Amino acid sequence: MILRHTFSPPNNARLTHLCGPTDAHLRTVEAALQVTIAHRHEQFKVDGAKARATRAMEVLQALYEIAARPIEATKVQLMLAGDAFMSEADDGTMTLHTRRSDLRARTPTQSVYLDNIASHDITFGIGPAGTGKTYLAVACAVDALERSAVQRIVLTRPAVEAGEKLGFLPGDLSQKVDPYLRPLYDALYDLMGFDKVAKAFERQAIEIAPLAFMRGRTLNNAFIILDEAQNTTPEQMKMFLTRTGFGAKVVVTGDVSQIDLPKSQISGLIEAEQVLKRVKGIAVTHFTSADVVRHPLVARIVDAYDARGRK
Repeated sequence: MILRHTFSPPNNARLTHLCGPTDAHLRTVEAALQVTIAHRHEQFKVDGAKARATRAMEVLQALYEIAARPIEATKVQLMLAGDAFMSEADDGTMTLHTRRSDLRARTPTQSVYLDNIASHDITFGIGPAGTGKTYLAVACAVDALERSAVQRIVLTRPAVEAGEKLGFLPGDLSQKVDPYLRPLYDALYDLMGFDKVAKAFERQAIEIAPLAFMRGRTLNNAFIILDEAQNTTPEQMKMFLTRTGFGAKVVVTGDVSQIDLPKSQISGLIEAEQVLKRVKGIAVTHFTSADVVRHPLVARIVDAYDARGRK
């Protein structure tokens, strides 16, 4: 696949800084993403596999935006640190390196979801329970960690009852919020095994924390998952998305039919989809009851509630 882009308005200084000394930065991008980059003045051409060519063009755009001054080679490498792509099976579907050797997309939408995660820095997975949104995201994170595409996994959820009701639960803060984070632990144990997960926690290669703990941080070279995002406020969602650092991969999952916020509070997930729909580098995957991979009754339950909501 060949992608073409013209940087406008052209700025010779920025173009020089983008390319680097004797086009060194372009060669770094080519080597990391296995593409070929050609350019003439402000016109650039990238030749390679679709996902890699798209990613390369996104990196060039990001470099151009910070090219007001010379760009250090280490910054280019850091930006590309998370771009070791998932491998593909003979039929073209993504394969993931986890303890579950049979793990792969089971519906067309799941396949699109995995492709989006592989080719975008930020991906939204929106749909009903049982469609594999969270499980596949955690699987992609484990795969990236196993391939050293990232240095750590950060998993987070909003604790929507972190006020009055949570205070009645026994134990310290970590014990109070643990029930909200348990589904993420379960997915990790299934995909990595208990002992391997425990060792990853010990060396801080995996972190699970409530969303409030993300404030003020910048997460580089990490695979970050925000689960149950329908229960974030717009302010929390903006705070979370702006934690994204160089070499980071972000996946946001949620079910907008199961919002636990007060009736007067808009969901940060709903607002984010509306605000960010034209932002390049962000993908949105919508799941339906047809993608439910739990008990067959779950799909019928989802359809029944959807029909009730339409009425």
